[in-house]
Amino acid sequence: MPMEKTISVIDLGTTKIVCLAGTRTPDGYKVIAACEAPSQGIMRGEVINNQSVLNSLRPLLSELEERTGKPARDVVVGIAGQYIRCKAASSTINRSNKMEEITQDEVDNMRRNMFNSRVDPGEEVLHVVPQSYHVDEYRSIPNPAGMCGGCIEANYRLFIGKSVSAQHTRRCIESAGLRLSKLVLEPMASASAVLQDDEKELGVAMVDIGGGTTDLLIYHDNIIRHTAVIPFGGNVITEDIRQGCEVTLRQAEQMKIQYGSCYVDLAPENKSIVISGIGGREPREVPFRFLANIIEARMEEILEAVIYEIRQSGYAEKLPAGIVLTGGGALLTHLSQFIKYKTGYDARIARPRGIEFDDCDEVNSVTYSCAVGLLMQGFEPVCGPVTEQQMDLEAIFAGVETKTPAKQNKIEKAPKVKKEKTESSGGIGNIFTNIGKYFTEQDNEA
Repeated sequence: MPMEKTISVIDLGTTKIVCLAGTRTPDGYKVIAACEAPSQGIMRGEVINNQSVLNSLRPLLSELEERTGKPARDVVVGIAGQYIRCKAASSTINRSNKMEEITQDEVDNMRRNMFNSRVDPGEEVLHVVPQSYHVDEYRSIPNPAGMCGGCIEANYRLFIGKSVSAQHTRRCIESAGLRLSKLVLEPMASASAVLQDDEKELGVAMVDIGGGTTDLLIYHDNIIRHTAVIPFGGNVITEDIRQGCEVTLRQAEQMKIQYGSCYVDLAPENKSIVISGIGGREPREVPFRFLANIIEARMEEILEAVIYEIRQSGYAEKLPAGIVLTGGGALLTHLSQFIKYKTGYDARIARPRGIEFDDCDEVNSVTYSCAVGLLMQGFEPVCGPVTEQQMDLEAIFAGVETKTPAKQNKIEKAPKVKKEKTESSGGIGNIFTNIGKYFTEQDNEA
């Protein structure tokens, strides 16, 4: 009987680092072991201090090895960061023999070539997601393989990130004695764990509220249409509470989790939190309504940034499944009611689905959505048919162009690809120019 494959994943979050190992089962996925620790050296989803991250990561890897009985070698890692953006792009090929069937190799090569698209200096194409194909007069074909035609036009969404961010992540993983087998955009990972198939078909926006960033991903007709990383999350709320209530950071986080509400109208009117005095001072009282006012103000700014990105995507009117919330920030009391009231979209809080676990009850929480999603993505083919959402990024981050030799394509003469047309689709970069009011001095300090 063949041994079942075990995959290890690492979620390098701003607030915490999660290490997880699991296998695929006939019914889904099984988590064998999971552990977490507060993160250091990570700011808004990006590794900025390699040694600090290693100080947090190495004890977790030792714990994971002890619990699974074998060391982690190859790992799947998530990447986020405030500079992740997406844009539309297209390419066209003219075929010499229009009566010859289009092969899957031709379709795959068109997608691979998009990894060489022109981007701004210091950026890399992280993912290429096909949207639709046009073959001669036939429009909006999901996959043209098997059809006949003389001209193929392909439309894509390119997901782009900073080269240095990917390099820092890779260097950190290699310094820990591991091999980076796959680098996955964290919004895609979280969506894999929490979204249901009918939601992806109807149209849905997944919002993962983490400590340092808020990730957005939009599905429609089972295709990823847009993603963005908003550069603030739950930590800015905690910082506002710390300053507004004049408490320590630890107290502010505890107040947010235990007593905080992001909807003032639903917060208790005549209740207060008693805060012990420091250095022999008298205890103080903070009304629940006062705390809710602080949280609501900041959550409204995060929500405005999310709605801005949804509108930029062009799918604001195509989300009948509404908004699915996950991540640690989704634990805020009354969040789904607040979203419904402010946006008109239906909203639900989602935990990872389709997973089994024995002694890892903690993975059944919104805070583990990204890590579980990385496990699911780890079992996807590295490079498969055009309908797959994954591509081997290792060669790209090593500085090697992702090209398939003509020999492998079994095509005498590779078709020429016309220069792709690109069209900006919002991306997080536009937030800095269009909604700069959301960035305050407190954001920079968080």
